[in-house]
Amino acid sequence: MANIKEVARYAGVSVATVSRVLNDSPNVKSETREKVFSAIKELGYQPNLLGRNLRRTRTNLVLVLLPSIANPFYAAIVKGIEDVAHNNGYNIMLCNTESNVERERLYIRLLKNKLADGVIFLAPQISADELTELSLKYPVVQCCEYRENAGVSHVSIDNFMAAYEATKHLIRLGHKKIGLLSSDNDFISTKQRENGYRKALEEYRIMLNKIWLGFGDYGYNSGYDYGSKLLGNDDRPTAVFAISDLMAIGVIKAAADKGITVPDDLSVVGFDNISYAYMHTPSLTTISQPRYDIGEAAMKLMLAHINEPDYPPCSLILKHQLVLRESTQAAKS
Repeated sequence: MANIKEVARYAGVSVATVSRVLNDSPNVKSETREKVFSAIKELGYQPNLLGRNLRRTRTNLVLVLLPSIANPFYAAIVKGIEDVAHNNGYNIMLCNTESNVERERLYIRLLKNKLADGVIFLAPQISADELTELSLKYPVVQCCEYRENAGVSHVSIDNFMAAYEATKHLIRLGHKKIGLLSSDNDFISTKQRENGYRKALEEYRIMLNKIWLGFGDYGYNSGYDYGSKLLGNDDRPTAVFAISDLMAIGVIKAAADKGITVPDDLSVVGFDNISYAYMHTPSLTTISQPRYDIGEAAMKLMLAHINEPDYPPCSLILKHQLVLRESTQAAKS
């Protein structure tokens, strides 16, 4: 039996457009709508459009699926979600997935069994196709991380531009030997941050040294391991951009253990602006995400989808900010 991705390919449209047609969204041209229905007929696709009409009495409960409840990055986001939920008579259930897709599917069963009214994914592990199919039957919102090709609402920041600005800040300070500490995953934010870093180097005609590229798990220990390995070489960078604050702080600790002073000998930029960023010594230059606002926006979108089954999928990109602190300074001549 054909799936929604095959329908989209056959009709020459995106999966999101097929989703909008199936949800009877008014924001689709009649010509496009006809193409999609023609593809559905030709391929024999049979979406379960009755699912959303089979909901029982509302539970006033929303699932919030996050990869790690121990990561301080998520605290303000969850607070934003929870405040909007409570102000509208809803409760939330935090579900720790450990980035495990099977564990994620177990929690999704609660939604399918009518034990919750909707689900907010903070870092979805299921595929874009699964997300799209789920959204045809239940209210679904993606928050921070998202699958690009799913016809599902999401809230995030412009991670590409944020990383570009962070790297450009180091370049304008005179740094030309800039390392990157990223992560080995398929999150869209990871790809966008790496691309932003690369774009800044390319724009200023700075050679990318692959030896200075590292991959961690967003945590302190992986930042320390990267710093210990990288800073032990004679040919080491004068600056590092890490895609999480905890990894950046780990790099600073590794530098200190090797007698390398931040920012005199090494400038470091993080990402997220968690509370440790300004409490640490030296305080950390970082990209600030409006985490509470992201949570608020995600829950407001969820309520819109709950109250209006035909509410069209939408994308909200909130503003980030480069926060300058003590961990960066001009490169030595």
